[in-house]
Amino acid sequence: MGMTMTQKILARHAGLDHVEAGQLVEGKLDLVLGNDITAPVAITEFDKAGLTQIFDKDKIAIVLDHSAPCKDIKSAQLCAQAREFAKRFSITHFYDVGQMGVEHALIPEKGLAAPGEAIIGADSHTCTYGALGAFSTGVGSTDMAAGMATGMAWFKVPSAIKVTLKGKFQPYVSGKDLMLHLIGMIGVDGALYQSLEFMGEGVASLTMDDRFTVANMAIEAGAKNGIFPVDDVTRAYLAGRVDRPWEAVEPDEDAVYEREVVIDLSALEPTVALPHLPSNTRTVQEVAGMPIQQVVIGSCTNGRLDDLRQAAAILKGKKVHNGVRCIVLPATQQIMLDAMAEGLVQIFIEAGAAVSTPTCGPCLGGHMGVLSNGERAVSTTNRNFVGRMGPTDSEIILASPAVAAASAVAGCIADPREV
Repeated sequence: MGMTMTQKILARHAGLDHVEAGQLVEGKLDLVLGNDITAPVAITEFDKAGLTQIFDKDKIAIVLDHSAPCKDIKSAQLCAQAREFAKRFSITHFYDVGQMGVEHALIPEKGLAAPGEAIIGADSHTCTYGALGAFSTGVGSTDMAAGMATGMAWFKVPSAIKVTLKGKFQPYVSGKDLMLHLIGMIGVDGALYQSLEFMGEGVASLTMDDRFTVANMAIEAGAKNGIFPVDDVTRAYLAGRVDRPWEAVEPDEDAVYEREVVIDLSALEPTVALPHLPSNTRTVQEVAGMPIQQVVIGSCTNGRLDDLRQAAAILKGKKVHNGVRCIVLPATQQIMLDAMAEGLVQIFIEAGAAVSTPTCGPCLGGHMGVLSNGERAVSTTNRNFVGRMGPTDSEIILASPAVAAASAVAGCIADPREV
């Protein structure tokens, strides 16, 4: 019986020739990741267990991105705890204010994830790095603590769903629309503890930013991870970023999949997810005209340079609608610099948007974009659960950067093809 991409990576890291779905394995880790909310919990458990050393100072990353620059006393205390730990063990990849970015954009940008690697992070969207052909998944903070100490983690080998992509996107359609469409098809538990493995000739037409978005939201379908094959687009992204040896994997011809989902990219429309689940999807045409009070463009899902370009192309020469707050969050300092060099930041500011330092703040209702009672936001983030961005009677509509920008101009959900 053949193996999927995910199964091959887990077999290698467990030192086994073969693994099967449902098997429990212990594997070596290439990176252990935490942020300013989850790392302090892991550090507390690390110290409580009496641990005195980490497995490799070069294979741990801590990124202060959720509430930094610190929004209150508690967040300042958590960041201070993370700083002390990073200094105690001379952790190489510690990113504080001024160097940090949204973790799942920063890690690939810095070359800390590569094909064939096994990565855990105390954040559910760690599955982002599957875009590069890695096995990456979110874990709890106690698993992060154990991983920092031992460089090991246990996994139940997931079964897989094969997602075959055909064709190419139409204008104003992107990876966000693809993933919302898929989640709408299979549901938020449609891939529960399975690997979503993306294949087919349509993969070649997806940019790396598209792939990061798709892999990031695998967890929103309940998946253990999402993963793409390595191709020329991947290699071009890795060139100049990753200087260590890496080895890509391909699925065996007789790999076993629970099922196959086929998606024609050319048939997709700009898509949104209405409250309060990412699976509550509609085409933008079905819900156009729904009034909004806020737009957020950014996050680990859609704060990369291509995302900002898409939004700026729509906002250029236009104004954010009176009564709508538009917040733009470049996902890393480098993306901010690139956006400035291309004139994107000027476009956003002239349109009446607020442009901020990298932060996850609005996504989790932490800061820099919290909603008030009864308000509705169009957001390029990845979750629209009840109370996610503010009070329980506020609402989040998930959308692509193009739809978000068009909605900011129109003052309601709007089709980017018509703005």
